[in-house]
Amino acid sequence: MMPAKNKNLSFILTFFLLLLAFPVIALEKPGLMLAKGFHSSIDVTKYWVSEKLDGVRARWDGQKLVSRGGVIFNPPEWFIEDFPDEMLDGELWIARGEYQQTVSVVRKKIPHEGWREVKFMVFDLPLHPGDFTSRVKVMRKLKRSIDSPYLDFIRQFRVASKQLLMRDFQKIIRQGGEGLMLHHQRSLYQSGRSNDLLKLKPFQETEAVVIGYRQGKGKFSGKMGAIKVKTENGKEFYIGSGFSTLERENPPEMNSVVTFRYQGLTKKGIPRFAVFLRIRDEP
Repeated sequence: MMPAKNKNLSFILTFFLLLLAFPVIALEKPGLMLAKGFHSSIDVTKYWVSEKLDGVRARWDGQKLVSRGGVIFNPPEWFIEDFPDEMLDGELWIARGEYQQTVSVVRKKIPHEGWREVKFMVFDLPLHPGDFTSRVKVMRKLKRSIDSPYLDFIRQFRVASKQLLMRDFQKIIRQGGEGLMLHHQRSLYQSGRSNDLLKLKPFQETEAVVIGYRQGKGKFSGKMGAIKVKTENGKEFYIGSGFSTLERENPPEMNSVVTFRYQGLTKKGIPRFAVFLRIRDEP
């Protein structure tokens, strides 16, 4: 029989390990400003443009980093020690094409050396009352005053025409980037999706929740043939392409969030030519 003292130590250790296994949830999810898809009818001269980074969305509230889902990140103290008191909106990012590595680093529940690869790339100031042009000026001032190797501000620039916008877009894509973000010069910060913030990518991308499955046929017999998903605006449909053999044998779990790409919408608002990209496994 195990001595009482050893039992207590064992219980404490087990309890501590269980705490590490679950994310720390903030009091509420941050009210983030989200982008809609780019449309060619806009006047691009009224927008600020920046590169769209393939990182993990985060908000610095002046004390801690919080994910879009309300999970508190756990970076080492040296990572955030020179961060300002201002609330900042941005992306935890390593480099182009390193999204999965970024997720792998930032989702761990205890601080570790992997954070030395990461930077918090800031693109907005949620509490600033001015329009986006005013916020750009403040961010440039902050960039000059903050001395942290782990915090930077995404470059915001202007274009004089759609032709020049597309030139910059193609350049970013050739270099391995995701695309561009366009932020209206007069927009105030607001939570939710807005035409004041647009994303320009080679394909349109969005997310949906898995709500069911369809069995495969032929070469996919005995495996998942398609997942049934529901978008945030309530549209339900199946996604059957983009999966590896391993993913068909171990499909995304029910109620998980997946990212998919598509090319426009049908008359009923259903994404056309939907292709699975990945499970959104970030916090």
